[in-house]
Amino acid sequence: MKRVMAVANQKGGVGKTTTAVNLSAALAAANRAVLLIDLDPQGNASTHVGLASTDEQASSWDWFEGKAPLCDLVQRVPPGMDVVASNSDLTATEVRLLNAEDRVRRLRALLDSENSYDYVIVDCPPTLNVLTLNALMAASDVLIPMQCEYFALEGLTALMRTIDAVRSAGNPELRIDGIIRTMYDPRNKLTRAVSRQLFDHFKSQVYRTVIPRNVRVAEAPSYGQPVNLYDRRSRGAIAHLALAQEMLRRHAQSEASHG
Repeated sequence: MKRVMAVANQKGGVGKTTTAVNLSAALAAANRAVLLIDLDPQGNASTHVGLASTDEQASSWDWFEGKAPLCDLVQRVPPGMDVVASNSDLTATEVRLLNAEDRVRRLRALLDSENSYDYVIVDCPPTLNVLTLNALMAASDVLIPMQCEYFALEGLTALMRTIDAVRSAGNPELRIDGIIRTMYDPRNKLTRAVSRQLFDHFKSQVYRTVIPRNVRVAEAPSYGQPVNLYDRRSRGAIAHLALAQEMLRRHAQSEASHG
């Protein structure tokens, strides 16, 4: 089954882009065909994988504006994943989409016509804007990275309301794939308390694998590499590889149970 996964959280600073990039790299390392779409005009996911913004290279703006097909946009980066890069031009698309008839369905239409990947991972902006809504309308699943801290559950409640609204507005099959606990420090009492609350409320939707605070994960973007290439023996790299394996097991079990 092909999956389009929107990596979303309306709260910034939760490791959303880090998760999108490093999970994509880990799935590619597991021999899955992966497309990472940077849908944030800041272009942090693009920079993270070493794709500097240039005028010569087509970006997600060209795709949304109908100026280039997907095959002309994708750039292959190690360890074998394709990336649609982003830059500040995407802000203009965001403005133009506001008055377009297909303003929240553009990405869905583009992917329906061109998607040949096992996994499409969409790194959403850290705000609920028209680009995030495009990602949620196109997605089969939402992946939610979050820190186990005081305001995290509040932000999660707001995101759940958004997901319900998107289901009502035209994507009724949208699923919450799971919640990933990021920058996890088990020595912190609040971290452990919020983690327990997550399991109480969301049960099996919470991934067992946690992403620890790790200096190698923080350093990797400045070298333009996913952490499994920058330092594959680091705790951060091992955690993301474990997360990918847990995800693949979950998805295999889900598909088997649905026949």
